[in-house]
Amino acid sequence: MAGPPRSVLLVSRSRPSGRRCRPSVPSLVGTVVLDQDWYECARGSVKTATPREERRTRLAESVWQIVLDHGVSAVSVRTVAANAGMAVGSLRHLFPTQAALLEFSAELMVERATARVVAITPHDDDAVAYAFAVISELLPLAPHTRREFELNVALIAETPAHPGLARIRDHTHQELLRVFTRLAARLRGEPEPTPASAKEGQRLLALVDGLGLHLIHRPAGEDTTWAADLVREELARLAVHG
Repeated sequence: MAGPPRSVLLVSRSRPSGRRCRPSVPSLVGTVVLDQDWYECARGSVKTATPREERRTRLAESVWQIVLDHGVSAVSVRTVAANAGMAVGSLRHLFPTQAALLEFSAELMVERATARVVAITPHDDDAVAYAFAVISELLPLAPHTRREFELNVALIAETPAHPGLARIRDHTHQELLRVFTRLAARLRGEPEPTPASAKEGQRLLALVDGLGLHLIHRPAGEDTTWAADLVREELARLAVHG
């Protein structure tokens, strides 16, 4: 298997329980080399996943489905166990509390988005194309990313009652800010981020967040070309004007 690409994205850290992908360096986009074991894990190498971890993943996916279909208020030990085809006692053995289940579900969602972006091959000769490929995995431009974005918004709404979800939200936001700062620096032709690229990165992240919310307020299946074009225009502006 080939080693890590020169530019990678990471927006999630390891969880305290279970088998996790553990990065050996801070999370950022740029000239970074990740630990090979983490890289293979983040790319989706799940051949060594234990039966316990597979059951935990199945429960997390059931949480996602229930949240998307009925809202977070419908998530309970019984509804999740029933959706996953698992006994309540088995669920409690894996997740002693509902909060632990929600946190695992949120972090697994972030890790999967991370893995998709890590798999993107950097465009060394086209910074705009690379940045757009990264952002496309984070914007609700396709059915799978729309569901992910809707799920993220629903879980964020629960943060006042779930400190663990608030921690995940805040950490992910800071990681994304680093990522977008690195993307801005790359577009501007900077070897390392500067205060100017940090400001542009913040602007770019705000644009993507706002676009994402706007898109999920529109009917599913509606044409999203205009949003993709807007992102490309902003990336082109950064690449030309810096």
